[in-house]
Amino acid sequence: MMEPKPGRFRGWAALALAVTLAVSPVASQAQQRNLTIIRDAEIEQLLRDYANPIFKASGINEGATKIVLIGSRDFNAFVASGRKVFVNAGVIMDSTTPNQVIGVLAHESGHIAGGHLFRLREQLERAQILAVAGMLLGAGAVAAGSRSGLVGMSGGAPMGAVLAPMEMVRRSLLAYQRSEEQAADKAALRYLYDTGQSARGMLEVFQRFADESLFRRVGSDPYLQSHPMAPERINALKDEAEKSPFFNKQDSPQLKARHELARGKLFGFMTRPEELARRYGPGDTSLAARYARAISAYRFGQPAQAQAQIDALIAAQPNNPYFWELKGQALLESGRARDAVAPLRKAVALAPNQPLIRGMLGHALVSTGDPKDAEAAIKELTTTTQRDPDATDAFQYLARAYSAAGNDAMAALAAAQGYALTGQQEEAKRLARRARQGLKEGTPAWQKADEIVNQPSQS
Repeated sequence: MMEPKPGRFRGWAALALAVTLAVSPVASQAQQRNLTIIRDAEIEQLLRDYANPIFKASGINEGATKIVLIGSRDFNAFVASGRKVFVNAGVIMDSTTPNQVIGVLAHESGHIAGGHLFRLREQLERAQILAVAGMLLGAGAVAAGSRSGLVGMSGGAPMGAVLAPMEMVRRSLLAYQRSEEQAADKAALRYLYDTGQSARGMLEVFQRFADESLFRRVGSDPYLQSHPMAPERINALKDEAEKSPFFNKQDSPQLKARHELARGKLFGFMTRPEELARRYGPGDTSLAARYARAISAYRFGQPAQAQAQIDALIAAQPNNPYFWELKGQALLESGRARDAVAPLRKAVALAPNQPLIRGMLGHALVSTGDPKDAEAAIKELTTTTQRDPDATDAFQYLARAYSAAGNDAMAALAAAQGYALTGQQEEAKRLARRARQGLKEGTPAWQKADEIVNQPSQS
């Protein structure tokens, strides 16, 4: 699992975050600051396995839809840019069943399939026009009031004339959002039914929100909420959900086990030892608890203890690629790159279609300091970047590998691609020009460098 990294969002995506289509009735902290992105092969695969049946049932193109894991403990999820589903780590950490996460994903799929982001954009544009018109009308009222002497009589009335149209626009927009949330709820019920899954988890999520927001509901105005109030939301769905023949269906033991391992992994990476000890007491010998403790041990400076605990995990599940990946990662990050290569090769052999694990193997190979490992690193990292073009770190290590192999032009190109992905356009173009000079004109590599050089600058 890679440490969370800041994410950047521009244009409509940023606007979508501001007018969240999240499940939660309370805007997540992740939407109020720069988002941090977590990349992890195991958890991404689990989320994909949760989502793919839902995507298929909703008619969403699975290959064109990304699920992005956010490094936030808030229980929240939202969609942006039409084809991206953002899921906070807190959704997994605080969900006691896979079905609860699946319910969240079904709801977000309802937003995508319903084109809600596009329509919300239209509503915002319309709202902007109405707001401007309202302000002009209000200003006219102020002017008229001034001429008739009303301003001197009551300064608040003319200002109310300016603000009232804007308040009406705001309420109209929020009402529209509430209707879209309700539509996404109903769509989620259909997707869960069509895939033979229970809607119980989704109702449990809404009940959680109802319990948490109980004190906030006293005196609150339901017309100033962007999401339907949780009790009403539950009542609207409960009867329909319980009619499904799948309502009492349980998650499979295998899926529950994977879910618990993912939770343990996130707790291990995202909490301090004292919090972890409260989450997994000393008497908890479950595989998830042991996974979390092993991760915590290596993160907090206990490498020998961590390796012993990881070896015990491997002994329990020798064909689990993610335990081998963890062993390699712990060795790599403790400065033992050469020792990390063997367990990472084993992880790749067990999960050959996981580019992030290949990327870590490439990182280990390029970090051994042996020029003989450079070609193997190039092979693994090239495969990673081809299968996962968003793996920004892989481009960094690929640049190092090409440099170690003496291929400066390809090193510059790999570095340029990494900078381009992180939005550092000027540096990307500078390196792409250098790469272009050293590459044969017309080759795929030269064309990629030329594409970066000629990419329009973002305003």
